[in-house]
Amino acid sequence: VSIYQHSIFMQRPSLASLAAAKNFARADLDVILTGRSFMITGANSGIGKAVAQEIANRGGTVHLVCRNEGRAHAAKEEIVDRSKNQNVHVHIVDMSSARQVWEFALSFTQNNDLNVLINNAGCMVNQRELTEEGLEKNFATNTLGTCILTLALTPALKKAEDPRVITVSSGGMLTQKLNVDDLQFEKGTFDGTMAYAQNKRQQVILTERWASHHKEIHFSSMHPGWADTPAVQSSMPSFHAKMQTRLRTEAMGADTVVWLAVSAAAAKQPSGLFFQDRKAVATHLPLALSRSTPQEDDKLLSTLEELALKFKP
Repeated sequence: VSIYQHSIFMQRPSLASLAAAKNFARADLDVILTGRSFMITGANSGIGKAVAQEIANRGGTVHLVCRNEGRAHAAKEEIVDRSKNQNVHVHIVDMSSARQVWEFALSFTQNNDLNVLINNAGCMVNQRELTEEGLEKNFATNTLGTCILTLALTPALKKAEDPRVITVSSGGMLTQKLNVDDLQFEKGTFDGTMAYAQNKRQQVILTERWASHHKEIHFSSMHPGWADTPAVQSSMPSFHAKMQTRLRTEAMGADTVVWLAVSAAAAKQPSGLFFQDRKAVATHLPLALSRSTPQEDDKLLSTLEELALKFKP
């Protein structure tokens, strides 16, 4: 059984997600975001773009962090056209390049304020590939890139009013126990789906650790449900073909991200939790042997911080 079939219980079919939405407090998203600044990685399509649109619609300043320049500018045009909000900015960054992420973050904070960081960019590469910096590509993008961007922007966020960091994880992580001794999948047979799920477990643990270390910032991670996005179509074609009629729309997948980023209700939740459908949910299945020790969690954070510093300009 693939991890995605195994964890499909985390995805209510789209009809059921509409039922979940009936219980949402609509007023939670009735907010004016003028004067607040949001950074969204992986924002030129899918959930990231849908989140950017919702924030722009409410008057927020939006920073789209994307790898592909053409698609990024096309997304910006569409978001501006629909929202009539000109405060949408494009930044071209390859999140798999540790040095590029550092350079971007350090230069961004010299010229911009930031209230909310949304770590949405991700990849699932099905063969073991190394980046130019010699890092396994899934790990470099999903874990180290996310870690570096968050670390580099933390000082700026601490100066902001009501600062928040939201990381888009996945229910696939429920099948994974942290393996802190093989972060780049050098041992055994490589499986891109398992690598992705391991990265998503790492993101949830990082969120918990950051919440305990940086009390001034509200951290959360979340599972968007399985949404019909370009990333799902390209990285999991057989899963997409089988599940197409049950997948959420991009807007459904984006809803909890937007709620965590903008609502007063989300800020009242404890920092460090994992959400689905605007509710904090468990990070482990009942009876699953997926819990790591606090020592392993600490080792993850210290290993990543040490690695990150090797690429700091």
